[in-house]
Amino acid sequence: MKPNPLRIALVLSFLINLGVLGAIAYRAMVPAAVPAGESLPRHLQLSPEQLHRWHESEAGFLRQISAGADQIRAHRDRMIRAVFADTPDQTLIDRERMAIARLQDEQQKLVIAQLLRERELLQPAQRERLAQLLLAQPVGPSTIEQLHRD
Repeated sequence: MKPNPLRIALVLSFLINLGVLGAIAYRAMVPAAVPAGESLPRHLQLSPEQLHRWHESEAGFLRQISAGADQIRAHRDRMIRAVFADTPDQTLIDRERMAIARLQDEQQKLVIAQLLRERELLQPAQRERLAQLLLAQPVGPSTIEQLHRD
């Protein structure tokens, strides 16, 4: 059975969104502009108190992001299997797509909340340094885009 172009477009759209979200979350935590071998807290020149607060805040955030990514991955896998099943189940595809969208929204909120917490513990010059690192992060094609370009 030939796959429906609309279903393929939905999967591609989803994978692009997932790739962008993953890149944002990853790059927010480990900016590429930080010199090799130097941690982000060291690059920002955090004081001992700031460093302690940074690590306290970061631990919970990383656990939540990881758990959300695992959930997104499970829904994505079910959706892809449904799209490419012998008889695609549109209801299942839509349910998985909506679950993914909800989880991606939660992930974006987590990233923003973390950046706001980090903002509060930083001094103005440190805030500017972090903002510049984040703004300098490249936004490249998602995995699905790369697969289709080759």
